[in-house]
Amino acid sequence: MIIYSAMPLELIFQNEDSHAYDCQEIQVGAVTMVVQATGVNEAKIVRLISPNPQDYLNPSYAPGQKIYFRPNLDR
Repeated sequence: MIIYSAMPLELIFQNEDSHAYDCQEIQVGAVTMVVQATGVNEAKIVRLISPNPQDYLNPSYAPGQKIYFRPNLDR
């Protein structure tokens, strides 16, 4: 990202550190994604990490979608 501005960068990015999200990387099937917990066994997709372009076209994997899961108790 390139920003062309006369304002100092300290003013533009002054609140950038306040967005400390509790994100974690999980795998759903063959798709790896970064999610943010929103409740018990519930998370919001923040980012998709996949080498398969078809995964990005799947609307259920779109950023902002909620996923529901069960914790893995085998660990």
